[in-house]
Amino acid sequence: MSDQDEQGPGRLRKELPAEVAPGETPDADDRVADPPQETRQEGNGLTGRQRLLKGLWPPRLTRAQLIVALLLFGLGFGLAVQVASNSDSDSALRGARQEDLVRILDELDDRTQRLEDEKQGLEKQRDELENSSDQAEEARKQTLEKERQLGILAGTVAAQGPGITVTIDDTKGTVEADMLLDAIQELRAAGAEAIQVNGVRVVAGTYLADADNSVSVDGNKINAPYRFQVIGKPQDLEPALNIPGGVVQTLEKEQATVTVERSSKIVVDALRAAERPDYARSSSQ
Repeated sequence: MSDQDEQGPGRLRKELPAEVAPGETPDADDRVADPPQETRQEGNGLTGRQRLLKGLWPPRLTRAQLIVALLLFGLGFGLAVQVASNSDSDSALRGARQEDLVRILDELDDRTQRLEDEKQGLEKQRDELENSSDQAEEARKQTLEKERQLGILAGTVAAQGPGITVTIDDTKGTVEADMLLDAIQELRAAGAEAIQVNGVRVVAGTYLADADNSVSVDGNKINAPYRFQVIGKPQDLEPALNIPGGVVQTLEKEQATVTVERSSKIVVDALRAAERPDYARSSSQ
């Protein structure tokens, strides 16, 4: 055996680390461990986390980024307002009673029908003017007819036609001006063309007020029973008053007695004086 073979195991053992008995801790020189990631220092003395925070804060916004942010904020605010508005409308209809929904639908149907009738009437007038051989005479006739219609609406001309008579007997004295005003508004919405209450003509500017256990209409005191003479389509006027939660039920809750009678001829002959305006003049003069 050569000297190299004899010295081989010994030389190899000298190069290996010394054996450590169980329970003993190796020397600091023998331990090889990496320092924690957070304690690793960069070349400038900052950790990786500190460099990340420094890059994010404080924010550095350019002018273009600021404009885009403002536009996005405005768009989001507008969408939020629109959604809130639609939600309010939907919730109001969802919370309405069935009789209120029926009344709303009836009023919309009646209003649509009246607008359609008015449209057909205007188209008929246009056709008559276009086809008439004497357009000047036809225009004069239509002008007189329009004047008569405006006179009825203004209360300066008497009127007659089909309609209803509404009588409100208030023996308890509980009917107030706002209840009668609700009745007038309901009749107007149902297509009433002329209304008279206890000899007082109701026009666009009519006002009602309470006055000593009675009601005042345009300054004229009227007493119960209150009698409405209304010209219009009876098939529309009477149901408008008798709908659930409508005028008749409200008055009956106040212990008033309401009767509605249809008639083929109602006369509204209470007149209002035609007032000449102080400043307004016809543009044709």
